Amino acid sequence: MANSKDVDDQLVLQDFATLSQFGATAGGGVDRQAASVADGQQRRWFSDWLQDRGFRVEFDRVGNQFGLLELVPGAPYVLTGSHLDSQPLGGRYDGAYGVLASAHAAHRVAKRWAESGETPKYNLAVVNWFNEEGCRFKPSMMGSSVYTGKMELEAALSSFDRAGITVRDALNDIECVGSFDGPSAAAYAEIHIEQGRSLENDGITIGLVDSTWAAHKYQLVVHGAQSHTGSTIMADRHDALLGASMLVLAARELADDFASAPLHTSVSQMNIEPNSPVVVAREVGLHLDLRSPNQETLDLADQRLSARFEEIEKRAQVKIEKVTAHSWGVANFHPDGVKLSMNLADSLGLSHREIMTVAGHDSVNMKDVVPTVMLFVPSVDGISHNEGEFTQDSDVCAGVDLLTETLDRLAHGALTDID
Repeated sequence: MANSKDVDDQLVLQDFATLSQFGATAGGGVDRQAASVADGQQRRWFSDWLQDRGFRVEFDRVGNQFGLLELVPGAPYVLTGSHLDSQPLGGRYDGAYGVLASAHAAHRVAKRWAESGETPKYNLAVVNWFNEEGCRFKPSMMGSSVYTGKMELEAALSSFDRAGITVRDALNDIECVGSFDGPSAAAYAEIHIEQGRSLENDGITIGLVDSTWAAHKYQLVVHGAQSHTGSTIMADRHDALLGASMLVLAARELADDFASAPLHTSVSQMNIEPNSPVVVAREVGLHLDLRSPNQETLDLADQRLSARFEEIEKRAQVKIEKVTAHSWGVANFHPDGVKLSMNLADSLGLSHREIMTVAGHDSVNMKDVVPTVMLFVPSVDGISHNEGEFTQDSDVCAGVDLLTETLDRLAHGALTDID
């Protein structure tokens, strides 16, 4: 006869298999970008899952989905969650694992309290943040940015995708926008796959996130002049694609120059106009980002990149426009939250170590407004934003176990009582 732990684990894995069917791709991943048809389908399934277990489901004005469990009328909430939206041809685990783990952990805690007769200090809320990925609509971490007041609601709703569809219209299309203001938060907890291979390399089950890498993200437009690819003499060309290509090389060369720092750089989502085989490009839009665990390294790399802009403009006879910038600095998570999760991991016999997060997460926004705990479980081979993304079932289940204990302590005031 299976014990209760085995039953709980199987329920998590079964629900994850069901969730992974929404937007499933032939390569074993998912494609469910923010406010897409597949996103709407999974949101409806998740609403049913929550309501079947006693949660009240609400949507706020930017499409954040909340499952509310009010046990202490009028008290604030301990929020826990992540995001269900994915990258194009993305992995099954990124974000989705954290949402489902949060739902199961919150449900387990609520059952525990019902059986013991305990009354917590705070209520529980599971959240599916809108548009964390930032692939269809910019910027990333949109839902949590609006919730925390870092982005104006109207700016988010007016953002549009490459087809010109606004967030407002897209959310209305999938009927996932409401008038809820969002719950008042006392604390926040999030669990996520690492999206790197350091935990797996070291044989560690749990990463205790203690700080973030700094990041500078730029949306650039290279302006050239449209002309004939054959007849226009080389000296007369103002080739936007040539300038964009030089930016790609400049970003990689910066990473090589600061390899020991380290510095991560990338150029992505390139849009070429008019994108004809016989026309020199008149304009190229692209996304460029720089990331480092050292703020001074990032600032120096940024200065060198700006200097390269001037050089590239002269060589390619183009102009480079910096349209938008999204950035954050190296910042610490709540140290007592790290200690709390460390002690709980010890009590469960789970190996652990402190770790920085390279990627941005909704917790990066939340940590600035309430005490926040961020946890990682290993990613096999460090694969992420890829259909081959995978985390072992044992690590999936261990993470839910730790998050369950974390929520229990947070709801009893483990971090707020010491502030």
